[in-house]
Amino acid sequence: MKCLLVSCHPLPDSYGAALTRSALKGLAEGGHEVRHLDLYALGFDPVLSPAERQTYLADTAQNIDALQPHVDALRWAEALVCIYPTWMYGPPAMLKGWLDRVMLPGVAFNLSGHALVPIRGALRNLRAFVGITTSGAPWWWLKVVGDPGRSLFMKGLRPLFARRCRARWLQLHSMNYQSDRARQRFLARVQTQMSSLG
Repeated sequence: MKCLLVSCHPLPDSYGAALTRSALKGLAEGGHEVRHLDLYALGFDPVLSPAERQTYLADTAQNIDALQPHVDALRWAEALVCIYPTWMYGPPAMLKGWLDRVMLPGVAFNLSGHALVPIRGALRNLRAFVGITTSGAPWWWLKVVGDPGRSLFMKGLRPLFARRCRARWLQLHSMNYQSDRARQRFLARVQTQMSSLG
């Protein structure tokens, strides 16, 4: 399976980086073809500029051209894996900005022309999605606040993918209080899940 892995953590020696290494190892074990976008290592600019916003619908091709390698990777992939830490109940600004700038009209969705069905998904090539994250908050508190990070990916973005897209969510809650053993178990779980992707 052709897999696009998007990782987002500023520290190369972080637990998030360890999660990325485990995911890459598992994907290699599963024989998957992988393209990896490390947003911090790439120095990705997450800011949707005034010029981009003006051409967002009027001249989308211009915005696509500016981010062609990222757009090509999305269109190439059959699976999308996002690895990030949950900060303030959602993805880091770098990853949110990647979604804002790369999930463009004509790439991720098309306008339907109907107010009750505002968009139609265009990433029908994506047959699998995996979200991998950590959070300082316990699971029950995220439920209280509506779990906005998970909702963004599993409810908001999933309709842009193939109709029968298989989605998995792997999250280590209460990160600040987890033992080394628990963290190692989660790394192993990520590796196993990635090796069986697809």
